[in-house]
Amino acid sequence: MDELFAESEPESFFKQAPLAARMRPRHLDEYVGQEHILGQGKLLRRAIEADRLTSIILYGPPGTGKTSLAQIIAASTRSRFERLSGVESSVADIRRVAATAVQRLRNSGERTTLFVDEIHRFSKSQQDVLLPDVESGVLRLIGATTHNPFFYVNTPLVSRSQIFQLEPLAEKDLLKLLDMAMHDEERGLGGQGIILESGAAEHIARLSDGDARKCLSALEIAALTTPPSEDGKIYVTLPVAEESIQRKAVVYDGDGDAHYDTISAFIKSMRGSDPDAALYWLAKMLHAGEDYRFIVRRIVICASEDVGMADSNALIVAVSAQQACDFVGLPEAQLILAHATVYVATAPKSNRCTVAIGKASKEVAEGRTLAVPLHLRDGHYKGAKSFGHGEGYKYSHDYEGGFVPQAYLPEGRVYYEPTENGLEKRVKERLDFWRSQFDQANKMSPPKK
Repeated sequence: MDELFAESEPESFFKQAPLAARMRPRHLDEYVGQEHILGQGKLLRRAIEADRLTSIILYGPPGTGKTSLAQIIAASTRSRFERLSGVESSVADIRRVAATAVQRLRNSGERTTLFVDEIHRFSKSQQDVLLPDVESGVLRLIGATTHNPFFYVNTPLVSRSQIFQLEPLAEKDLLKLLDMAMHDEERGLGGQGIILESGAAEHIARLSDGDARKCLSALEIAALTTPPSEDGKIYVTLPVAEESIQRKAVVYDGDGDAHYDTISAFIKSMRGSDPDAALYWLAKMLHAGEDYRFIVRRIVICASEDVGMADSNALIVAVSAQQACDFVGLPEAQLILAHATVYVATAPKSNRCTVAIGKASKEVAEGRTLAVPLHLRDGHYKGAKSFGHGEGYKYSHDYEGGFVPQAYLPEGRVYYEPTENGLEKRVKERLDFWRSQFDQANKMSPPKK
């Protein structure tokens, strides 16, 4: 059944549809959530109400209302509405819709709006077939995808469409959906003697992870499988709700947004010195089956990028964790990952090594290449002394403290500027003294030959 037009089917057929399908909003006033794009005065709402939509791509997790929004547009637009599936439709289907749209526009002036569900499933060639008619305005495209369109939809198609990101529904929105389903006697569960206790409703809303379909499906299972009480009513209690929704499934795709967003949150939590948040994101990734090697690589990078010289032991711990994880494997590796995560998160932070190599790399790439001073050049090969290579070089260990000031760059440069965080404070004290000596040495550096 084409879910966009479920209500056009015979009444008996529609009544057999799942509650989530029956409760699809019929107009914008029934649509719940996504206030950031559909609130009063927002661009998308104005465009729908005025029937002035350009091509759009709706992007968001499952159960956030992408197909429902397409259904509302289908009901309100004055153009012919066609639907294709990224899973089932072929290039021939696309060409057929496009050819019909051209004829329709020529004969009656009526435009065609094409809804492509799961557009990320279209191959590059299928998306390319759409491009000319979208660009010319023959087709007004509405694409729906759970994957980031900037990664999974062709750039030319993205550039000709407006991208609207749908967010997981808030608990208050899901509670509103549950209330609507409980009171709607035509499409929902109203008038059937079902009592949804507040604690049960809150539990379902909380564990639905912002997914409206999951929320309404859990309510339907609870209502259909609970026997009536002595008074003839069906009571959906908290224990019933817990059984109906069972264990929460973690929203996580191994190669999509959740993958990158979660690892980003993990890294930023370690950088931000919040071990509790970092452990939560770590647990989520492990629970979802993320490759521990991917996780530990990020810990190693964070140990240098964000902890750096403030505590060089962080890198030692991170690399040890990488080796230990390979040695013991999962599930025990999660203990090692937790150890390294907490160490990096609670270590003092300094990104000055990261900044320093960035500055030096930029100068090498954009500036004048500096020649190696003669006294630093290799003087070990035959004939080197005739060029003056190595002449005047001072061997540091011949001097007290293993330090002697001399020019190591033909021009004085400063890239690394230590903080006073953690152990880097001691490094700063030494370096401040050494650099004062370097400044004098650079002023007295031997003339170039």
